[in-house]
Amino acid sequence: MASVQALKKIWMDGKLVDWDDAKIHVLTHGLHYACAVFEGIRCNETVARSAIFRLEEHIDRFLNSAKIYRMNLGYSKRELVDACIETVRANRVTSCYLRPIAFTSYGAMGLNPLKNKISVAIPLWEWGPYLGEEALSKGVRCMVSSWARIDSRSLPPQAKCSANYANSALAKMEAISAGYDEAIMLNAIGLVAEGPGENIFRVKDGILSTPPASSGILRGITRDTIIQFSRDLKITFYRNDFTREELFTSDELFFSGTAVGVNPIREVDGRQIGDGGYPLAKKLQRLYDGAIHGRLKRYSGWLTKV
Repeated sequence: MASVQALKKIWMDGKLVDWDDAKIHVLTHGLHYACAVFEGIRCNETVARSAIFRLEEHIDRFLNSAKIYRMNLGYSKRELVDACIETVRANRVTSCYLRPIAFTSYGAMGLNPLKNKISVAIPLWEWGPYLGEEALSKGVRCMVSSWARIDSRSLPPQAKCSANYANSALAKMEAISAGYDEAIMLNAIGLVAEGPGENIFRVKDGILSTPPASSGILRGITRDTIIQFSRDLKITFYRNDFTREELFTSDELFFSGTAVGVNPIREVDGRQIGDGGYPLAKKLQRLYDGAIHGRLKRYSGWLTKV
């Protein structure tokens, strides 16, 4: 994965600052106690001009994550939407990945975050597909992680909180160290949940399915996009749990997510998935690519022009 290349501006606490001046103190509370919520959003070139995909839905989730963690961001949805647009414009990029983040600031130390001011920032950078361009066509090799996905009795999976991603990082490191591209995580009762940073879909006998929210997943915006596509294409679709062995016997598996896009899975724990053709995943991949780049009028309402 390439290093982030510096751009021009980052939005911090209501104003644009120079990239190199976007700094925080080493005693920032969120750095020590993981009291931070964030989003991942993509802006893409379209047939007209650059547009941010499903920006409002991402900001809704950002605000919901903050609510779960008792964070008063101090900004309305409209202000945050406008700040994202302003930041893209200020950096003069046509395609990028935005990372709105809210965190407990420098101040009182200790586990109680309620005494600390909430800071909000919006950095962005130019970022290709998370698992690489080649992975989109060839698919990725995965292992089922020994690390279980966080349980809702411990941390709220529906909040996109930095703390959750320590769990994801352990699974990712395990997979990479074992020679795989990515991990698949089971929940506390052994059912399939998601990847470290992606939702997962299964195809079997023409039926498309994905684990329900009750399995401990994050409700992905791209996941929701794929579900909408399935309705429009009249594909039989269910939200249902499935097991580790059902991964192996799938006709197709694929990941979805803002960072990863729609990415086929070609192997799990040394077992080839299906016949290696992934026809439905590729169809949905093309549809997603058309939607985010403004080639499909039907989905133009998902685009916020910059």
